[in-house]
Amino acid sequence: MKKLLITPLCLYFGGFMLAQENSQIEQLDSVTVVTKVPIAEKNSGKVIAKITRETIENNKGKSVAQLINEVSGIEINGSRGNVGQNLGYFVRGGRNRQVVIMIDGVQLNDPSQIQNDYDLRLIPTSEIDHIEIIKGASSVLYGSGAATAVISISTKKVSEKTIAASFTSAVGTNSASEEDDSSRTLEEFTNAVSINGSLKKFFYRASFSNKYVNGLSAIAAPEGEARFEADVFNRFDGRINLGYRFSKNVSMSQFFSFDTFKAGFDNFDYTDAEHLSITRQRKTGGHFEWKYKKGIYVFNDNYSWIEREVVSSFPTKYDSKSYTLDNYIHHRFSEKISLLVGFNFNTSRFNSFTIPFGETDFAQDVYEDTAKFNTVDPYLNLTYISSFGLQLNAGARLNLHSVYNSHWVYNINPSYVFDIGKNTLKVLASYSTAYITPSLFQLYDPLYGNEALQPEENTTMEGGLEFMTENNFRISTVYFNRNEENFIDFVLLDPETYSYSYQNISETFEANGVEVEISKNFGEKLTASANYTNTQPDKRFALRIPEHKVNASIGYRPVASTFFGLSYQYNSERSDSYFNPTTFETETVILKSYGLLDATASSKVYHNVTVFATVSNILNEEYEELYRYQTLGRNFRAGFSLEF
Repeated sequence: MKKLLITPLCLYFGGFMLAQENSQIEQLDSVTVVTKVPIAEKNSGKVIAKITRETIENNKGKSVAQLINEVSGIEINGSRGNVGQNLGYFVRGGRNRQVVIMIDGVQLNDPSQIQNDYDLRLIPTSEIDHIEIIKGASSVLYGSGAATAVISISTKKVSEKTIAASFTSAVGTNSASEEDDSSRTLEEFTNAVSINGSLKKFFYRASFSNKYVNGLSAIAAPEGEARFEADVFNRFDGRINLGYRFSKNVSMSQFFSFDTFKAGFDNFDYTDAEHLSITRQRKTGGHFEWKYKKGIYVFNDNYSWIEREVVSSFPTKYDSKSYTLDNYIHHRFSEKISLLVGFNFNTSRFNSFTIPFGETDFAQDVYEDTAKFNTVDPYLNLTYISSFGLQLNAGARLNLHSVYNSHWVYNINPSYVFDIGKNTLKVLASYSTAYITPSLFQLYDPLYGNEALQPEENTTMEGGLEFMTENNFRISTVYFNRNEENFIDFVLLDPETYSYSYQNISETFEANGVEVEISKNFGEKLTASANYTNTQPDKRFALRIPEHKVNASIGYRPVASTFFGLSYQYNSERSDSYFNPTTFETETVILKSYGLLDATASSKVYHNVTVFATVSNILNEEYEELYRYQTLGRNFRAGFSLEF
């Protein structure tokens, strides 16, 4: 497997382009890269959310999950509580397994996780340049599991200087709303350092960061009782990227990284405990690109080894390995027609270990020789951009799975742009399918696994409008409808023995809703934006998903070096469920609506020194994301960054 990391395929597929290496692919003035190739925003048939580097810099201290949670249509449940809290990715009524997480063009996953999803807690914000999010089924370009969203994260680029460096440090409080401001102490410490540069054709980047957070318990103590002991979160991560530019059109790079975090947690019966979850990750991968006169060839790959250990009354250990490569050629036949042809490969496997009843040592109960699968996915996508306003994206992908039969997914996405003076109105629609195979855990876990499971199938339809003016005003509205068949659920098989198993559900489930976004720049100093999401999932899918969600923000820059910002988020009532240890039944509760107001400020006090401060939950609102779990009250954070 390690031989694959040398990226021999890129040399094979790229060889025929050698004669044309001196030409460079055309770049457009207004582009988005989430579609794998540069395309003018108005020619995209999707409404794509982008969290820019400027937005990240203006919100120092927020985690990746907290930043993404402010995008319309998305609820990252757990992002407002204890830092070590497991995260739920709820997009358009879906769950974690229906969201694809990508870093630098490669899909990431953890085969040992129940839903095969990748943990956003492993990603430090300090290394991110920007994040692009495309909602709706996007399986043709990003894999058969991309049923509700693709979150594409791009890391920072290297400086053109021989050597450049940066250092960021921040401290803050980390308390619940019921605590007095006078009792709040510094409990959050974040530090990040990087060094990068270019030496003629060689380029490099090395970074390291640490985040330590204490002071907040995972579970909230019952009213009137002493607060539970704090559950600590401690993360270390480092990354080295080395690359070489053969010419202005040909470059390649290889990275090596490690990520480790320890997160305390409590008992699932809502009592205090000193449990610990430990995750260690090692990754390496490469990037190769070759630009030629009418297109570009790209090769990306990633090998991940992840080890997880749960230290609790039911200790377990997992280790997983996965390798993914994605390579594609995008060729422009003319100014109107282009074709993207690609090939994706993934192999995944995992082991698990538990301590049998009455024993003291770990015993292996899942073996990677059994718990493994491979996928091979050829795909293509055609783009047509007319001279009279019509755009069309259409494509198909064939999923060849080592456990299941082959399966096609496809997408058709027309849009039309009307020029209204110097303003534009875009009408868009799409019809997409997705195909989600069971995870290795769902298939092979000795207690709950079911090797008879069949893949889930999703169908998504979208329709919407986007209006943009010449004076930086934009408003968009999108309606979506998603149907899901063969949903894999955790089912109680025998009420007397409380035995559970993963099973396919015969019913078809539906989710629909509306997403509205609006933004306006008032000159160069004042910006305002807001979004509203209405989500109507079937009752079975509605847990922890607000029917109404609003985000709003205002940014003011009195001078180029100083920024002030206010943001507000409202979540309506949500339902949640919990297992009652007294009645031995699952019960449903309603979590109250809430609104959170945050403020941020930053200023460059010297040419290479920036100071910043934030206040979160200014009104000290009390609320719940998950039933009985702790959430953050009013907290303060301050820090500085140096650049050399």
